[in-house]
Amino acid sequence: MQTSLLPRTKKVLLFAFLISICAFTCGFSAYMGEQEWLNWGNKFLNESYDPSVEPKLKKYEIMLTTDHFIRLRKTYQQGKQEYYSFHIKHFQDMNYIVGADLTDTLQVKTQADDIIVQTYNDPQGDMDSMATTLNIPVKKTAQARLDSLRQTLQFLKAKTL
Repeated sequence: MQTSLLPRTKKVLLFAFLISICAFTCGFSAYMGEQEWLNWGNKFLNESYDPSVEPKLKKYEIMLTTDHFIRLRKTYQQGKQEYYSFHIKHFQDMNYIVGADLTDTLQVKTQADDIIVQTYNDPQGDMDSMATTLNIPVKKTAQARLDSLRQTLQFLKAKTL
């Protein structure tokens, strides 16, 4: 008789363990402070950015700043620079576009032409313009991480309103 209780007890303990992990994970995100959200956003952006789609790219810098800007600066081998920046209060939504190879695109959208686009040292001339979408090449990413980034951006946007 005790033999039949053992598998049932294991199931109950496993279920209780899984419930406690879910409660801890959900509870932790509810108590994360602004700095933790910023750290997570920067970790995601820096780990996920895929520079391999632009072979002439010399270096890049992508960050979510403490004053709630998303900034991307790309420097190419010939010295040309591209700079993108927008304040998180203008964040509207994001899409994940699946690519053919190992790279996908994270498309960040703002409410209007709120993304600053600038080029420097461009042989065709420097340019200043505004855009509504910022396409960021990213490595293949799990849906849970994408949802977490969306949650981060929404949290930080709420802090600025």
